[in-house]
Formats: sequence, structure tokens, C-alpha cells
Amino acid sequence: MATAIKMVDPQSDEFLAGLEKKAQKSNHFFRTMANRPEVLKTFVPFYGAIVGPGSVERRTKELVYLTCSFANECAYCTAAHTASGKKAGITDEELRGLQTEQDHLFSEPERAAIAYARELTRTADADESRDRLFEHFTNEQIVEITLVAAMANFTNRFNNGLMLQPES
Repeated sequence: MATAIKMVDPQSDEFLAGLEKKAQKSNHFFRTMANRPEVLKTFVPFYGAIVGPGSVERRTKELVYLTCSFANECAYCTAAHTASGKKAGITDEELRGLQTEQDHLFSEPERAAIAYARELTRTADADESRDRLFEHFTNEQIVEITLVAAMANFTNRFNNGLMLQPES
């Protein structure tokens, strides 16, 4: 299946070429977003500030990102964050559990974050699951978890809307 939008050739975009050189691989998401180079240049540090190091453990961030990506059926983000999730310590069994909503495999704080991400993705009303977060996380961490869920939903919709598929 082809993407809905032509991807930018990194040979014609120095910033994109630098991103791919640093990652040592092609990136369909970046190549597509490079159709708006000023957006890509703004997006990269913004994304890094949200999903990079912060007050929430990397594993929890990946669980949140994957929860949203499974709920939105985003093949691109699911593939990308399965790889980064494994690097953060998420097992194959836990990945299957996330996909099938078998939340008993996770710690209580992780379950709270997963429930919140899932509810926030499916509806705009996340009162009950948000209240559970306060039992396990600080205000700063809840904001960070919310930002990760929002970023996942943004990238999921970008990728699904433009039919982006994972790199082979």
C-alpha cells in the first residue's frame, strides 16, 4: 500500500538528510512531514522534549505511547514504539497484553497510566482514570503522561491519515 502523500527525498532536504544520517535509517514519518520543512524542524525538538528523558520512566512513556497506538490501530507507531518499548524493558508478553487489554500484567502505576491513555484516546472524558493517576504520580508526571498520550494521538492520526506504513 502506497502512502497518500509523496515523501521528500532526503537529497533535496539537508535537515531531513541529517535526521536520517543520525538515525542511520530512512524514516517515512520524517520524509512525509518534510513536505512542510518548517513544521518538521519545529516538531523534532518538541517530540524529543515530550518523549525524551523527563520525570516519568521511559518504560511508562512507551506503555502510554503503545496504548494509544494500539487503540488507534496505527501500524507505523506500533512498529516504531514496539522497538523502543523493548529497549525500555517491555516484554513480548506485555506487548500482547497491551494490545489485548490484559492490564493485569503491569504494576498498579503502569495500569493507571495505561487506563488513562486508553480512555483519553477513545473519549475526551478521562475523569475516572485521571483521578487514579494522582494515587501514583505527581502533577508534573501527570502532565508528562498527558503530553505523551497527546503526542501519540497526533502522530497516530498523521500516519493513519496519510497511510504511512512502517519502513521495511
